Amino acid sequence: MNVQGHAAIVTGAGSGMGEATARMLAAAGAKVAVLDLNERALRAVAEDIGALAIGCDVASAASAEAAVARAREAHGAARVLVNCAGVAPAQRIVARDGSAMPLADFERVIGVNLVGSFNLLRLVAAGLRELEALDATGERGVIVNTASVAGYEGQIGQAAYSASKGGIIALTIQCAREFASMGVRVMTIAPGLIGTPMLLGMPQEVQDSLAASVPFPKRFGEPQEYAALVRHICENQMLNGEVIRLDGAIRMAPR
Repeated sequence: MNVQGHAAIVTGAGSGMGEATARMLAAAGAKVAVLDLNERALRAVAEDIGALAIGCDVASAASAEAAVARAREAHGAARVLVNCAGVAPAQRIVARDGSAMPLADFERVIGVNLVGSFNLLRLVAAGLRELEALDATGERGVIVNTASVAGYEGQIGQAAYSASKGGIIALTIQCAREFASMGVRVMTIAPGLIGTPMLLGMPQEVQDSLAASVPFPKRFGEPQEYAALVRHICENQMLNGEVIRLDGAIRMAPR
């Protein structure tokens, strides 16, 4: 589908891959609603690209429902959803002192990354069902979720993060099958090392070491490369029910 003139929602749009995706969609002529907990950063992005800024806790049913309703009131039902909101704390299941990870810490990561993605997905998909098809194939819209290579090769200390991203990977084909009769495609991108504020805030020697671990190209991916892939997914109708690794062929070591 051509995104021009259509409504789109991007979560986690205050920075990183979400911000880059929101900028790409706005430049392509979409009517963009940007969601994030960091409302200050979100407003700056929205003002710069002419988007609608909506503060939202993706893990909350009420917050997400209110955000989607507000976006729909402003732009109509979304044809495109890109789920980028996520957290990535590092914590061992059993700490070096022998203490177990608090269950609440695990639940928080699952809540934001996995439940949060499903939360927006369910709401946008319900809205898409009511829309007219865009063409003779019956296509109505596209949903893109964000997993991670950690969903395949979780490192030590990534139990909650890996589980959350593995859940998103598992949802991909299931949702694509369920939404096929509605003409809604579902894809997932699994980034590797992307130059987001989290990585770029590390000491330079750490950044250099991480970048050198990528087979080719030996650098961090750029948020704009993630956004470019989102656009290609939207425009390439045969992309459905698949997870694309955006990682330069990296396979993460245990630590």
